[in-house]
Amino acid sequence: MNQNRELREAVAAERREQAELLAGLRPEQWDAPTLCEGWRVREVVAHTTMPFRTSLGRTVLELARARGDVNRMADRCARRDAARLSDRELLAALRDNIDHPWTPPGGGVRGALSHDVIHGLDITVGLGLDRRVPPERIALVLAGLSRRNIAFFGVDLDGIALHATDLDWTYGTGTPVRGAAQDLLLVLCGRNLPPGRLSPALPARGPAPAR
Repeated sequence: MNQNRELREAVAAERREQAELLAGLRPEQWDAPTLCEGWRVREVVAHTTMPFRTSLGRTVLELARARGDVNRMADRCARRDAARLSDRELLAALRDNIDHPWTPPGGGVRGALSHDVIHGLDITVGLGLDRRVPPERIALVLAGLSRRNIAFFGVDLDGIALHATDLDWTYGTGTPVRGAAQDLLLVLCGRNLPPGRLSPALPARGPAPAR
């Protein structure tokens, strides 16, 4: 299969599965915290659906208002949209855009997949839900990560070697830390995981600066 087509299909599958999961959440779960520091489920969904709801011109304007700080813009817009849109409207924004062609600047389709997968995990792991993203989908995301990507999240993994227990994948050298590939992906993105997901556990770090 053409890899671009494979990535597109993976993006659509991820969004479809997330929409099904979100449709089953209780109202209080929409207001529960996620792995994104300071964001509830509704802020995360507002963030992931913003590209579907916002024109390029509007996005440029929002970035200018944030003085070019992408993270500041993302935080401001997510909080604003989460406050004005209902759970039903946020869910509809995802459901209606399963096949939307958005890609992040310079990231291509793989970047879109990474964005959706990581934020989906922010929600499910934060809520304590036992959702396992298909390993082949996680492998597509991990294959696109570079040292530059990881540096963007401000993660210091000196002296640590990450070993996936469900994929033939490792990263780094040093003391082995083992866990499911999706959990190691979250580590690379600077997320603090709940206890018991890694062996041995990593010390808690500050919130990741990047959304």
